[in-house]
Amino acid sequence: MGHKKINNSQKAEGGRQNYIFTLQISAGFAVSALLLTFCQAPWSLSYLAWFALVPFAMVCKPQTSKKTLIPAAYIVSFVYWLGNLYWLIPITGPGYVCFALWQAIYWPLLALGVRYLRAKNWPMIIALPILFVGAESVQSFLFTGFNWYFLAHSQYANTTLIQIADLFGTFGISVLIAMVNGVLIDGLKFAREKKGLKRLELEATAVAVLILAAFLYGRQAMLLPPSISPARIGVVQPNVPSAVKEEPKNAQAILDDLFKQSDQCIDAGAKMVIWPETMVLTTLNPGYRMYWDPNSKPVRFNRQIAEYAGRTQCYLLVGADGANVGEVNGELEVTERFNSAYLYKPDGEQSSLRYDKIHLVPFGEFIPFKKTFPPLYKLFMGLNPYDFDYTLTRGTEYTLFPVRLENRGYRFGVLICYEDTDPAIARKMIYKDGDKQADWLVNISNDGWYVRFRDGKVRPSVELAQRTAICVFRCIENRISLVRSVNTGISCLIDPRGKIQNQYLAGNLPIKGMARQGMAGWFVDAVPLDNRITFYSRFGDWIDKLPSIAVCLIVMMAVMEKRTERKK
Repeated sequence: MGHKKINNSQKAEGGRQNYIFTLQISAGFAVSALLLTFCQAPWSLSYLAWFALVPFAMVCKPQTSKKTLIPAAYIVSFVYWLGNLYWLIPITGPGYVCFALWQAIYWPLLALGVRYLRAKNWPMIIALPILFVGAESVQSFLFTGFNWYFLAHSQYANTTLIQIADLFGTFGISVLIAMVNGVLIDGLKFAREKKGLKRLELEATAVAVLILAAFLYGRQAMLLPPSISPARIGVVQPNVPSAVKEEPKNAQAILDDLFKQSDQCIDAGAKMVIWPETMVLTTLNPGYRMYWDPNSKPVRFNRQIAEYAGRTQCYLLVGADGANVGEVNGELEVTERFNSAYLYKPDGEQSSLRYDKIHLVPFGEFIPFKKTFPPLYKLFMGLNPYDFDYTLTRGTEYTLFPVRLENRGYRFGVLICYEDTDPAIARKMIYKDGDKQADWLVNISNDGWYVRFRDGKVRPSVELAQRTAICVFRCIENRISLVRSVNTGISCLIDPRGKIQNQYLAGNLPIKGMARQGMAGWFVDAVPLDNRITFYSRFGDWIDKLPSIAVCLIVMMAVMEKRTERKK
């Protein structure tokens, strides 16, 4: 009887120890989650990224049970993504939760990877860059890609350091940050074991040399200012939350306000004015308008915009819908819908060129798995807030619009909405046939989806600042300027060195770029030009794939080793 009591007591004690151990593992993941969250915040806590992975890696010990490690990593990761993606709720609540569930898968896999490589005595200075930057690389293309919350993005304001993005892209900076985290973990290990100090010195020296080289390279790059073009570009920033914008009765008032703000840009010397994504609430392409009567909204709005461009002799870049019409069962129907950008010329004509958005956002612009996994598609349709499939058609052409400003010809490409987070889209828009095709890029976006509207005031979310921070890397990677026109903000000009311009020639928005949130306004500025073709522009496809290839090799190595053990 006494023996049985002792066993029960031992089991209870063992259960308590397992519970405490699980809490410790979860706490390690939670601390890393908090550090990663705060280093990406709009305020300046970027330094946290340089040791944010340490708690994560420290709890992934070889002796830790997978049954403890996997659920702890997944639960903390799920909460991390729920917290950081809160701004997706207004677009699709169910989709937001599903996306967080999907993104949470990375952390358990990373935890297993760290545990495996620690058991193999891999130095963390090598292991962490392969695993974490490899995961970023996979995340950048899997499920159409989600280029967000990368380690490098936390350093957007550290302009000198991140100049190496023109060589190695965003992942090059992420590798550097992961290496520093790795050295710190190796240092804690060697300090505890009181050996391996010589190897630690070598690791620390190697990382110090790499960081110094990055700063010296960046310093030199910052000493090469781009030339300033004589072209004057005007940018209009409405401040219309989507709940108001999507009301059809507000369409004319929104268009009238765009004209009013454009007047101020033109009075200040702008020869081209940019409006945000889909702010003209109709479909403007001729193949659609031809089926409507003269007083319909598509024809009427097109006429108003064309007349305005002709009267002011100014280029207008306009965000609106596009649509193709075809015969279905003997009747004319819309067969394809697009998210498009149109250019109206100073002679009052709409350009024959049109850009249709290529990188569509899951749940926001299309419902996934329609053809690849119909049962899952039907499930998502059941969660759809609308009673129809709102899926858009993906564009296929990397359109460049030609303009003539101040007696000089230019060409620019347009990135719509989240395309500014996709390095491949920007690179293909700029670089073609061994030459730099575009003089600058324009990003038009409607970030009114990601703000709250209370008591007649627009309250911005962190999405606005984070998107702007990501844009910085597109400019450095390709040495090109980016002009942003964004509903609710942040509208700004970013030069080829990745500097967000805290000034302009004329305007009424705040001087500081990152302060232009949740407000209406305009500005006019001259676009900096840079003719250099970067190493990343030429070889970016391979550079971006290398981290995912490396992490896949690690996975293959672990799987093959497991199979070998089973055969024995």
